[in-house]
Amino acid sequence: MAVIRRTGFGTVFEVENEKVGIGTTGNQTNTVQVLGETKTSSALVAGLSTLTTYQGFVNNNAEFGNSNVDINSQSGTLGNIEICHGDFNVSSASTLTSSVNELTVTNSFSVPTGDTDSRIHCHTAGSMRFNQNLGTLEFYTGDEWRTVNSLKDTGNRGRAVFAGGRGSPNPQTPADLTAIEFVNIASFGNAVKFGELITATSRGTAVSSEVRGVFGGGGFPNENNVMEYITIASEGNALDFGDLTGENSGVDRACAAGASSSTRGVFAGGGSYPSAASNIIDYIQISTIGNALDFGDLTVERAGANVATNGKKMLIGTGGSSGGTSIDQIIIQSKGNATDFGGVTTYNKFQGAHCSNSVRGIWAGGQMHNPYHLTSAIEFVTIESGGNAIDFGGTLFEGLREPTGACNQVRGIFAGGINPSGVNTIQFVTIAASGSAQDFGDLTEPKRLSGGLSDSHGGLGGY
Repeated sequence: MAVIRRTGFGTVFEVENEKVGIGTTGNQTNTVQVLGETKTSSALVAGLSTLTTYQGFVNNNAEFGNSNVDINSQSGTLGNIEICHGDFNVSSASTLTSSVNELTVTNSFSVPTGDTDSRIHCHTAGSMRFNQNLGTLEFYTGDEWRTVNSLKDTGNRGRAVFAGGRGSPNPQTPADLTAIEFVNIASFGNAVKFGELITATSRGTAVSSEVRGVFGGGGFPNENNVMEYITIASEGNALDFGDLTGENSGVDRACAAGASSSTRGVFAGGGSYPSAASNIIDYIQISTIGNALDFGDLTVERAGANVATNGKKMLIGTGGSSGGTSIDQIIIQSKGNATDFGGVTTYNKFQGAHCSNSVRGIWAGGQMHNPYHLTSAIEFVTIESGGNAIDFGGTLFEGLREPTGACNQVRGIFAGGINPSGVNTIQFVTIAASGSAQDFGDLTEPKRLSGGLSDSHGGLGGY
């Protein structure tokens, strides 16, 4: 076999078909085998190559550009890796395992990103990723994915928005409204025009994040399952979001109960009020436009129910047609049927206003049966503890049904209502305190049965 050896001719060193040893005796075990100290300013290894180190190296530091790799063991196992400049990349086909106890990052740290469907590639508890569909950071509990909220404590800030409703002066035959208006919760004053709904509606409900509000269901006598959304910080008309469930089964969703975390909105109950109610619970991801999805069922059929939420738990209390005095509870970021929470002090109170901070939920006013009358009572529940509602220690200005509620972490406001004609008053309470409601300002016109939401409610701060 031909052998080519060229050495000593300029910079040429070429060997074909044989092994080469430098500083060695006998048969070489590798294509190129070097014993002793080896130095190079540039080395190129082409093809499928293996780097094997051993204790015979005089210096256990291999220098790559401006960075050093400390090589402490054989067979390519690395000890400490110190990156002075540039990036350290691991290919997508590789698995990097480490037992590092503490990781310190100077500027930023990027987690994996992907859409909701790509979650299927990860089933390890404690895993964290950025969901591009929801625009949120999320982590895996071992059973489900949960979203990390962007807010811890919203404090005394925020905007409350009221949409639709029924106008006055004729309470018997008023037209449903498209008007949207708002107030700044932390300051007193009258409501200001925000925009218009696509569909005139009353008896609707609403859910919201810190950015987006979604109004859903309502209508009388023509109930609907429509959802529309707004950007809370920007005045303007509502846009189509999707539909609530029930449309294909003949169930209308007027007078449903709504609550939300910072990412998920839940709609519970509702129906062709007053002749029928439903036990449906469905949900949406507030940042993702689309139809609602099935969540589970209430323990009983409810319409016009009272609501409280701290962002983790949602309470749904009383309501017609068979709500009675009971209160249901669900975990917002889970799915499944509601369970029993407790009861209320007044019988079958419904179509009142509600608000919550992260600890307490407040229910104000509403309609009662046996005997029928309107109530000015204000009650509260401690959301996490369970048990019956407790008297708040004060009342609304008058007995009132069908007002609308909204809140931040400090203040709850109750807008509009009817007794027996419509009112335009806005009242407020301090949620963590007690006592009667106080004057806040006025709506643009008398109305009732509006959908109310805010960008700073008690649901912002939980999962």
